[in-house]
Amino acid sequence: MKKPVIISTDPGIDDAVALAICLFSPAIEVKSIIATNGNVNAQQALINILKLEKFFGKSIPVVKGVERSLVKQSIRAKEIHGKSGMDGYDFPNPSFELVDHGISPVAIHKIVAASSEKVTLIGIAPLTDYALYVRLYPDDIKNIKELIIMGGAMGRGNYGIYSEFNIASDPEAAKIIFESGLKIRVAPLELGAQAKIMPEVSNQIQQLGKAGDMFYDLFKKFRGGSFQTGLKIYDALAAGILLNPQMFKFKKTHVEIDVQTGYTYGASLMDFKNKLDLPNNAEIAVSVDPEIFSKWFVEALSKTR
Repeated sequence: MKKPVIISTDPGIDDAVALAICLFSPAIEVKSIIATNGNVNAQQALINILKLEKFFGKSIPVVKGVERSLVKQSIRAKEIHGKSGMDGYDFPNPSFELVDHGISPVAIHKIVAASSEKVTLIGIAPLTDYALYVRLYPDDIKNIKELIIMGGAMGRGNYGIYSEFNIASDPEAAKIIFESGLKIRVAPLELGAQAKIMPEVSNQIQQLGKAGDMFYDLFKKFRGGSFQTGLKIYDALAAGILLNPQMFKFKKTHVEIDVQTGYTYGASLMDFKNKLDLPNNAEIAVSVDPEIFSKWFVEALSKTR
């Protein structure tokens, strides 16, 4: 039986890759996609998801998430993904027939309540919608198998000194999530540098028909690393944790999100040495085998042909 999954995403070039992997995986059934405010605003994220679904011939209900972070002003990443979030390819105009016009926490709750087995949540964007969901429906937590997150950093950040973009976008939401009691697995920032997509892998992907051409064109515009020295396709790591966890090494720890105004605002403090003497609330993928990841990555995307 396929695992039921909900994905919260803000496409974003690497989000598009992770979505493709999940949509074509024979092991999971994507029940809904939440268009989240992050790399682009929620409306543009909605448009980008619908473009991808039309391109791939998929018909998964898409819910527009909230328009801004819980407390702070929203941030964007157009210097990484381009103004549209998916610059580099001329997608067909989206169809809006798949839009679920409900409120994202309610939409998530309906799916979880109706599911005969526990639902897996994937968060490859700021965690705003999931935070609102667990606040509104705390009793649902027992029906959630796990939440897999791409976000946070074991050391230095890529947005602030110690803050990674997805967590820095809405630290208060991330704090709610890590204190929720959900089972959480995390692909942190550092794994992107461990599992770079090198030019020879991009060339293999280009051979995968229409979808391969599309991803190759997006990769040439992506600024997460460089096309020549290796691209950091972060969000595919979250899909990898769900679909091929054997290629990772994990370590359980307590994660604390700093929400105090200052230089460390948005930092994800991973207490691997148990300095805080607090219970573990997450399992962190501390490393990934790059060769196994590259092979899996090409194989997963080959299913889009």
